[in-house]
Amino acid sequence: MRNILSRNSIARIFALMLAAMFIATSATFTAAQSSSPQAAQDKSSPAQMMQMTGVTDKFVTVYGARIHYVEAGSGPVVILVHGLGADVSSWAMTIGPLSKKYRVIALDQIGFGKSDKPMLNYRVGTLVDFLDGFYKEMKIDRASLVGNSLGGWTVAAFALAHPEKVDRLVMVDAAGFKIAEGFDPRIAVWLNPATLADTKQILSLIFYNKQIFVNDATAAMMLTRRVQTNDGYTIQRFIDSIMRGEDVLDDRLSAIKQPTLIVWGREDGLTPIAMGERFKKEIPGSQLLVFDKCGHVPQIEKAADFNAAVMKFLGGETASK
Repeated sequence: MRNILSRNSIARIFALMLAAMFIATSATFTAAQSSSPQAAQDKSSPAQMMQMTGVTDKFVTVYGARIHYVEAGSGPVVILVHGLGADVSSWAMTIGPLSKKYRVIALDQIGFGKSDKPMLNYRVGTLVDFLDGFYKEMKIDRASLVGNSLGGWTVAAFALAHPEKVDRLVMVDAAGFKIAEGFDPRIAVWLNPATLADTKQILSLIFYNKQIFVNDATAAMMLTRRVQTNDGYTIQRFIDSIMRGEDVLDDRLSAIKQPTLIVWGREDGLTPIAMGERFKKEIPGSQLLVFDKCGHVPQIEKAADFNAAVMKFLGGETASK
């Protein structure tokens, strides 16, 4: 896949800007347990793993929609925000460690996971409004936000819209910049996969460890998850929104004043390290932390290091590997 993209710069640009929206679902987390040293001894499903760490499963109504979330721990609030096509299970390896010092909440964003999926014209602005509504319903005044991919875009946009409600910001392999003109239409298909072949293509962009994650078994699990979750409409609306250039972060990031940690996988095939460097350059005082031999989801491929770095940052220390 990397060779194909390197021969086609237009496809590369589109993949890097638009495909950044996509993140692995709980089906790929199952495979992650096979490759992660700390998860190798725990063969539980994401739901079982979260249950064992004291996570409670709940719903709240926001603007008439039932929003699913899980939470654990007590203390200052930390909200975890997943990416396109994902759900709370993206954070199954994160919630337990962070909940030792914080009240950790991970939500299924509107249109994803177990949350309601109304037929809206979804855009990042929609997610910002629903996150604000979630704050209000949960009676949260301030929180630190951690977002991956589309979630990273969402938390940055939220910090811009509601700076008084954000303590600290963690952006993980985030999307958010305007796409360039001209793109390979195959990428849009892979973002909303409907075949095993499409699914393997997007997996090859997400993960560094191709041997573990890019195979027929993992693709079958992920496609099954796509069907069961039934969020294809949501995903397509987001793709359409990105192509229209809505809610992009270009020329806006200098207004973010909260302490910001930017976390990146050096081998991310969706959002390259150059994008992480751009976020660092444009967000005043931000820190960039890069993990080697890691793709688009460091909270899975580098879980222990990721958790340790985020804990340091949330505690006011300089994050390090």
